[in-house]
Amino acid sequence: MIKVENLNQSFGKKTVLDAITIEVHKHEICALVGRNGAGKSTFINSLLGLLPVKQGSIVINGIKVTKKNDEWKKAIAYLPEKFMLYPMLTGLENMTFFAEAVEKAADLERIELSLRSVSLWDDREVQVKSYSKGMLQRLGLAITLYQDSSILILDEPTSGIDPMGRKEILEVLKSLHDKTILLSSHHLDEIRQVCTHVAYLDNGKMEKFTVDEFLETHHLGGMES
Repeated sequence: MIKVENLNQSFGKKTVLDAITIEVHKHEICALVGRNGAGKSTFINSLLGLLPVKQGSIVINGIKVTKKNDEWKKAIAYLPEKFMLYPMLTGLENMTFFAEAVEKAADLERIELSLRSVSLWDDREVQVKSYSKGMLQRLGLAITLYQDSSILILDEPTSGIDPMGRKEILEVLKSLHDKTILLSSHHLDEIRQVCTHVAYLDNGKMEKFTVDEFLETHHLGGMES
């Protein structure tokens, strides 16, 4: 689903990603792990086509990521750490707005399905300014799921959320059996709960492990448990 070969990214003389080669296979949930400043955002932005690939290649669902070809974009959906929502609109109005931004007419059945999948259907008529941070993040996830992409890239989806909100997000992620997910995270507990693999980024290099292999073989110094 995601295939990266010999990806190099640098800023000036500083090499951030050094010959990264990794594959995330269909239906895997892979945690992207590394200390602050390790290059996780650079890697994600490269996958999303926001940073041009200077050396190496990225293939999404069998389609090479290039400026000239945007077919690969249909297979991938991205949830940033902070999703910009409209506080004066209701959850349903936000969903409809973003749905109509990508297609001529919003699919109301798909909107309902997306909101129900994150347990927000009953709060659909509530203004987003009244939502908790966990509800805001779940709404962002619902908007991402509405795209019905086979690959999800989630950047710190539980960052700053209270324990109950984190639990709600993790329950949603565990239910997405038909998706392939790359999940940036600092939390060992959520990696244990929802992930099948870990992509560990350190000093510009990346290595992939099963979760058990990673926990057994790596010193986890700055990571939260």
